[in-house]
Amino acid sequence: MSDSLFPWHRSAWTQLQSLRQRMPHAILLHGAEGTGKTLFAEQFAQSLLCETPRPDGHACLECASCSWFSQYSHPDYRRVRPELLDEEEGAAGELESAEPDKKTAKASKTPSKEIVINQVRALADFMNISTHRQGRRVVLLYPAEALNVPAANALLKSLEEPNANTVFILVSNSLDKLLPTILSRCHKFPLGMPSKAQSMEWLGSQKVTDAEAWLAQQGGAPLSALQMSQSEGRADLDDFLRQLSKPGVEGSLKLAEKMQKMDVPTTVSWLQRWLYDIFSYKQSGRIRYYPRYQKELALLASRTETMALLAVISNTGERQSIASHPLSAKLFIEDMLLDYSALFH
Repeated sequence: MSDSLFPWHRSAWTQLQSLRQRMPHAILLHGAEGTGKTLFAEQFAQSLLCETPRPDGHACLECASCSWFSQYSHPDYRRVRPELLDEEEGAAGELESAEPDKKTAKASKTPSKEIVINQVRALADFMNISTHRQGRRVVLLYPAEALNVPAANALLKSLEEPNANTVFILVSNSLDKLLPTILSRCHKFPLGMPSKAQSMEWLGSQKVTDAEAWLAQQGGAPLSALQMSQSEGRADLDDFLRQLSKPGVEGSLKLAEKMQKMDVPTTVSWLQRWLYDIFSYKQSGRIRYYPRYQKELALLASRTETMALLAVISNTGERQSIASHPLSAKLFIEDMLLDYSALFH
């Protein structure tokens, strides 16, 4: 764990240090997905546990506490996140101390996309024993919107009656998906979107080709742009957009057949951005997400009525709220694409 922040987070780090004298028991870091909030939160967690933090608030990286943290074995630190993220990181070994209950999970079980109640309940013993170094204990939980209802209610009890010297750090991409009761018990700290210049400079340092196009496609989020530029999903995205540019029933059914094995919320978000671009071009002649498809978007904008377009945008937003748990991915995507295609026929 280094102390290097993304350039767009340095001023936020300085502002956050003002809370150290009267540290809230729960801090909610929130902002756009794909901007590095989790790394920021991890560095803050390490700095809170560090025995000799630097004047700028960063961890010293030399004390015993920092050594344990870098190995994911700090006895006063817990990280709570969906099982799916653990699988994607491929780091079961590093989580032995942070999440011992993972060892008992059946290998055949599909990793959960949610933070479940057992994960929150497992914090009880951790918070009711003395800290190992007579300092703070820190719980990092992300993304907070992954909490299912029972887990959120269990967490609420801990936030209502905080243990001494315990700091919760929650990270969220979407505040409107959190319970108002949880929001009210956290100190909310925003992490803003980087400027285009900052993002382009950083993507340039990562040797990303067509950086501007990838950044636009990901709504200005540089980490998402980097990930997508290196992903095998690049071809899937291009195929998806090409099909959207030629809406029709037969094409929609074929596309649904292909996309059913992909992450459904991601597929829905691609369509949401495409619809936004159609609407934006229709209203102002501007395109935000897919500038490479300006010709196709302009043609589609001329073929649809505004009210009908707004209805499909609204319907797609509602679909996104349930996209993580479709009864049938294929039927879900078919219905969505047929709804889209009907705009132009």
